[in-house]
Amino acid sequence: MKARFVGRRAQLALFAENLSKDPQSEEDPAEFLFHVRGVGGVGKSTLLRQWQEAARRADAVTAVVDENDVHGVQQALVELARQFAEQAGPCKEFDKAVEQFQREQAAQGEPMPAEGEASVLSRVVTQAAFGATSLIPGAGVVTAMANPEVAAQGLDRLRSASQARARRRGSRGDEADLSRAFVAELDRLSRRHRWVVLFFDTWEQTARYLDGWLLSLLDEEFGPVPANVIVVLAGRDELAEREWTPLRAQVADVPLEVFTEAETRALLTARGVTDPNVVEAVLQLSMGLPLLVELLALARPRTVEEVDAGGDLADVAVERFVQWITNREQREAVRACALPLQLNEDVFAAAAGPGAAGLWEWLCGQPFVSGRGGFKHYHAVVRASMVRQQRIHSPQGWASAHLRLADTHAAWRAAVEEWLPEAKRWENPEWRQHCLNETYHRLCAHPGTQLTPALEQVMHAAGQDTAVLRQWIETLEQTAHDTADAALLDWSVRLREGLADDEPLLSCLAALLTHGRLGMAARSWAYTYRGQHLYLSDRDVEALIELDRAIAHDARNAHAWARRGETHRWLGRYDQAIADFTAALDIDPTYAWALGSRGQAHQQASRYDQAIADFTAALELDPTLTWALGSRGDTHRQAGRYDQAIADLSAALDIDPTYAWALGSRGDTHRQAGRYDQAVTDFTAALDIDPTYAWALGSRGQAHRQAGRYDQAIADFTAALDIDPTYAWALAHRGDTHRQAGRYDQAVTDLTAALQLDPTYAWALGSRGQAHQQASRYDQAIADFTTALELDPTLTWALSQRGETHRQAGRYDQAIADQTAALELDPTYAWALGSRGDTHQQAGRYDQAIADLTAALELDPTLAWALSLRGRAHRQAGHYEKARVDLERAVEVDLEDLSSRFEKLMFDTVEGRLEACAEQWSDLLASPMVLLDAAGAKLAGLYRALLIEPENRVPEATQELLAAEPGAGNITEVLSHLAELAAIGGEVADRARLCRDLIIEHNTAQGE
Repeated sequence: MKARFVGRRAQLALFAENLSKDPQSEEDPAEFLFHVRGVGGVGKSTLLRQWQEAARRADAVTAVVDENDVHGVQQALVELARQFAEQAGPCKEFDKAVEQFQREQAAQGEPMPAEGEASVLSRVVTQAAFGATSLIPGAGVVTAMANPEVAAQGLDRLRSASQARARRRGSRGDEADLSRAFVAELDRLSRRHRWVVLFFDTWEQTARYLDGWLLSLLDEEFGPVPANVIVVLAGRDELAEREWTPLRAQVADVPLEVFTEAETRALLTARGVTDPNVVEAVLQLSMGLPLLVELLALARPRTVEEVDAGGDLADVAVERFVQWITNREQREAVRACALPLQLNEDVFAAAAGPGAAGLWEWLCGQPFVSGRGGFKHYHAVVRASMVRQQRIHSPQGWASAHLRLADTHAAWRAAVEEWLPEAKRWENPEWRQHCLNETYHRLCAHPGTQLTPALEQVMHAAGQDTAVLRQWIETLEQTAHDTADAALLDWSVRLREGLADDEPLLSCLAALLTHGRLGMAARSWAYTYRGQHLYLSDRDVEALIELDRAIAHDARNAHAWARRGETHRWLGRYDQAIADFTAALDIDPTYAWALGSRGQAHQQASRYDQAIADFTAALELDPTLTWALGSRGDTHRQAGRYDQAIADLSAALDIDPTYAWALGSRGDTHRQAGRYDQAVTDFTAALDIDPTYAWALGSRGQAHRQAGRYDQAIADFTAALDIDPTYAWALAHRGDTHRQAGRYDQAVTDLTAALQLDPTYAWALGSRGQAHQQASRYDQAIADFTTALELDPTLTWALSQRGETHRQAGRYDQAIADQTAALELDPTYAWALGSRGDTHQQAGRYDQAIADLTAALELDPTLAWALSLRGRAHRQAGHYEKARVDLERAVEVDLEDLSSRFEKLMFDTVEGRLEACAEQWSDLLASPMVLLDAAGAKLAGLYRALLIEPENRVPEATQELLAAEPGAGNITEVLSHLAELAAIGGEVADRARLCRDLIIEHNTAQGE
């Protein structure tokens, strides 16, 4: 307290002067980085408290952390933000970032959502959706349509590989996101207050995990740090030479020496200690160490003998202080409360007993007690002395007191367990704190017998994360110092070395496995945790080895079976995964995580009903499993049950409105159901929660693409690639969007880049083949489709598209062969049936064409493009009434389908009603989708010259079309239309014959 603070005037003046400066001044800039250093007890923490009070008087918001508050970066940031919020209101954006961080940490305990696969109904949906924007007149309705199977395979992916990897690794990079949010809060606070001051006490301890983070902060890796932010470090040691060299010139070094004789005398006088001999004795004993001077002064010694009784100077000072507490209850309370690591009023009551009722506030006012928030602690020098004295002078009392505290924490832990499920205990800070304190006190009481149980606790801590493990190891170190037990000291050194390793969790678990007294069950857990960590590090083969060892040590370890099952699932070994999950459930039928994970495996193996059953059973055991609810919804999506999918995903979002994955999956469901605006809304909401969610950006791009908003689609795919330049999926789909927009060269560029990232990406090869096909580069298209099929012979769409390419090149027999092969793989493939029917029609085999198109319509009577093609085949075969019925039905089914409108207008024209439909021809041929690319524009120009324009531009229009090299199949289709128009008589017939002659002459000259 200020009343007790004597000395350090120079240091107080230094900081006060700095606070008086203009933080924006270039002439006399304020210091932004202070390092207070000195031995224990020299007054560093006291000085920091005084600096903090001075900062607040200067309109600063301040926060301080030390080794008692935090054991990792995340904990430090949360504690700093908590203190800021107490002074300046909620840190809302940072709190959101913390929630996101915690969700991603929790996701490590969840099975990874499966990458989406083409849903059962997706072909039908995409066929209908893409048919509306399909026709470039004369180029063939099937040719012009975006391949619906490409859409089904490509657009249905629920998870990009990069996003899945990011979720799998969990916290990698997440602390950087948290740090960026923290810097944003610093910026907000700095605009409202003159100063923002961060104090880091006991830096000799906290630097172990905060040093690298702070250097990154000051290097502005997380964003610009405002000029009015001050950082103050306080510790016993010099700053690390190598790491801090670049900032050495910016550090204001504040070494604290012991009190001068004048300062010591001033403090003693202020405390009423004035006897010259006593003052000299205090000067000699304390050696000017402020903490000891203060303790000796507060003891109010009257004689030299009362000051100096020999022995360790700290022990003497502390003991003298305790002895001169005249109230017995206060004296006993001071000694008893030295044993707990941290104090609050409940721990105080348990340690001091009923006789100390009402003394809590008195204890908190003692000069060696400090702390923030809900907990207080003794100064390390004072506590060490008191602990040592009690252990040496009263071993039985020491053990009894620790056991009493251990039992108290055990009872508090048990109370938490009454409402906390076993699977969630290690996630709960309150449970962990009681467990940690219980372990500490039992070890202090009986280090020999409690070593193995304590090491087992350290092992379970290693199964969580590095911050939790560090907390347990630091407590083990503290126990070793407090007990002076050789075995504990040895283990604390070994585990500290493991913690410093590049792979601290694996290293510490390896060290623990060398403990000879570790039982088989405990060893099984150690191997399980190692396997889990290796799995999260993408080291699957090593993970399986460790999990095999876990099961070999304890075949009743359900978690080991389940984790091995999850690894098999990730590797695509679904049957092995299901076998392992089932084994785990045989051991523990209430293991909801294993049930949900088995559901994931069934889902990925396309056994949707079994997946739904497992997800439902998991939710009956634990209704709060939002990932299981979301995954059940996603399974409904894959099965084509979109309403049920939306219901489950919405229910998951009711539980957790910030569940970005569920929002994205619901958006994908809307997209597949053709509700593009709702899809975009959900994807945007997911991105508001997590702006780095590359998959949601890509999927929103898909929704825009399917809605025909190509520029917005390209923007989203590009933004996804800005987040992850190695995102082959986004590159490929941006390329395919360029293809659909008629920008074939840009499409090929993107798809080639995607293939450089992943040469086995069969979908990208097929899509590049389509781009080549639509650019009339048929040989390159055939090469790409063939390579894609070599990679995956089951790609029916690639096989069918190769056939379509042969059709466009006029190679009808090869086209029929490929389409037939595709239909042998999938007899329900309506698009392949349509393409084969179109090939038969162009080859003049109208009956076969009609048979194929009828078969496609039996699969789905609402396919407007199939009705349109069959109507054309009937028309060209002379079946005019059947043609009229089909074409009218096609237009009725889909008013926006360009192919249906084109064929209906051609029918009306052939029937002699050209004048009546001239305006409709003008509208159709001016459609942006018709003019999508150069070939489309030239084809539209030819048909305008034939049917609409008063002057005869047929020769020019024909030459322009032929110069665009539209392909043999497309030319054949144009010739069939010309033959029909030539039969109707009049000027149109003359123009049609002229055009036909010019094309035939060109083909003859080309040797075709």
